Amino acid sequence: MLVAAAVCPCPPLLVPEVAAGAAPELDAARAACTDALGVLAAARPDRLVVVGPVESTQVETYPEGTAGSFRGFGVDLDVRLGRPGGGSDDGAPAGGRRLPYALAVGAWLLEHVGWADAPVEGVGVGELLTPERCIQEGRDIAARAERVALLVMGDASACRTLKAPGYLDERAAPFDAEAARALGAADIEALRALDTEVARELKVSGRAPWQVLAGAAEHGALEGALRYEDAPYGVGYIVASWS
Repeated sequence: MLVAAAVCPCPPLLVPEVAAGAAPELDAARAACTDALGVLAAARPDRLVVVGPVESTQVETYPEGTAGSFRGFGVDLDVRLGRPGGGSDDGAPAGGRRLPYALAVGAWLLEHVGWADAPVEGVGVGELLTPERCIQEGRDIAARAERVALLVMGDASACRTLKAPGYLDERAAPFDAEAARALGAADIEALRALDTEVARELKVSGRAPWQVLAGAAEHGALEGALRYEDAPYGVGYIVASWS
């Protein structure tokens, strides 16, 4: 059963070493993420599942101890998902697969707060997965333990300004506002109803992970709190907590 959730953005820029001189611009977002993770710890979960987008049409799983890296951004920084274990001597998991960037950012957030409250695993959800598949995955995750918590990684639109990665789209701000409202209110039905095609056109990486959350929370009675909503660099970042 889902007992708590934290929703956080997943840009590598959230990691100060990656952001370098621009790091202070996301201080408020990092602080909000830290507060949201505190809600997870307070819920005393038996298991924490980190859910994030991947460039795939499938669901991918990553066991505790799987390594990730930000070396692709020119930073000598490695992370692990939860406590070490299950990986090979070179820091890669036994199957040779490393954390995708969204889950690596989640792993960094957990290391940043010193997470040691429950075992951790990662789930990557393909950005093209249907809402129905995402919701079913959420149900399955919630059934994995008596007390499950989710760290849900994903960004809103990337089309909020002319300089945004996806250029300016007038649909972006309303879409992000509704997503922020739904995440802040723990509105499961609104998350289920997010338009997959519009989300794809607006480059919303959080759509599939948010719908996994909606599926996981179906049988709970969680209340939400919106902790941060802004669009630095023209990309919508939302932080919320459910408990």
